[in-house]
Amino acid sequence: MAKTAILIGSTGLTGTHLLKILLTNEIYDKVVVFVRKEIKISHSKLTQYAVDFDNPGSYQNMVKGDDLFCCLGTTIKKAGSEEAFEKVDLKYPIQFAKAASLNGARQLSIISSIGANPQSKNFYLRTKGRCEEELRKIAFQSTSIFRPSLLLGNRKEFRLGERLATYAMKIFSILMIGKLKKYKPIKAKNVAYAMFAVAQQNTVGYHIYESDLISDIFAQGNK
Repeated sequence: MAKTAILIGSTGLTGTHLLKILLTNEIYDKVVVFVRKEIKISHSKLTQYAVDFDNPGSYQNMVKGDDLFCCLGTTIKKAGSEEAFEKVDLKYPIQFAKAASLNGARQLSIISSIGANPQSKNFYLRTKGRCEEELRKIAFQSTSIFRPSLLLGNRKEFRLGERLATYAMKIFSILMIGKLKKYKPIKAKNVAYAMFAVAQQNTVGYHIYESDLISDIFAQGNK
């Protein structure tokens, strides 16, 4: 039976890949995206809602579908402050998840980060961990948390620190085996595929997928 996918974060590194997968796969006959400004994509399956993310009351009744995918994410530098960062990586995902759940969505798939922990001393990882903690409380048939390591791909904006880290990680990734395997850099398109694939498994409960498992899911589906 065809399904409806809801996607937030469709213009980001992973979200752009996931949107393409959702639009080109026959499993979903409708894809609903929530954006600040309409994206320049036209497709018979695509419905766009340009909304004010700070006013959930204006859009919560429109967050209707079977599977909610969240690829929202930013950096403190890009957001401008810790408070602004929290909005994107904590407040908005929770708002959309609550709305989707109330409207009958069965599954949630969201990108977090390797090392996410609500008790972390690192603000970024602590925020991601707090988001995971809050999402666990929301009623879905299944909640899938994806914790990738450093994401690889062509970003719209240049991030010097991330670019340098990518080069360094590529050099040392050959040494990342065993327990260190989950810290290897991973392609954003592989994460997008894993999110899509897991959503088709109709799992029940709360599940966490770290980079090594995400890579395995991608490999199994692309043999």
